[in-house]
Amino acid sequence: MAEQFAPGPPRPGAPPPEQEPRVSTLTVGGVVFAACVLGIIGAFHVIAGLSAILSENYYQAQNAYSYDLDVNTRGWVEMITGIVVLAAALSLFSGRTWARAVCIAVTALSAMENFFFTPYHPVWSALIIVLDVAVIWAIATYGRRQAHKVYGAPM
Repeated sequence: MAEQFAPGPPRPGAPPPEQEPRVSTLTVGGVVFAACVLGIIGAFHVIAGLSAILSENYYQAQNAYSYDLDVNTRGWVEMITGIVVLAAALSLFSGRTWARAVCIAVTALSAMENFFFTPYHPVWSALIIVLDVAVIWAIATYGRRQAHKVYGAPM
């Protein structure tokens, strides 16, 4: 049987006990911010996509724009992107590394989609791109140790 010692002061010559990793409130708040904003961005994509699918007059064709898609196609692209972004936002709370990687990739794709469709809604697209960049920053600063401490995710 293994010996068990009661917790107490460290023995002389024993290595000092490891400190538990400290989690910054800004880091945890940043990932919660990222998940919430991703959810909102996903919902906006779904609503805009559904609007384009239901109304042919939602987007007007742009003259001499290389990425001018059919309104119905644009609606489906936007709606599918929104569903994927919503799913990524929900997976972020698992604390797993793959969820953070997926969220960063999906957020980058969301920013690129808004860049390509800037002529339709310039201010709205710029706002979503800025939010996407903020989300990528918040997720990138949230590491494995913080996820383990907060969510009990495996190291």
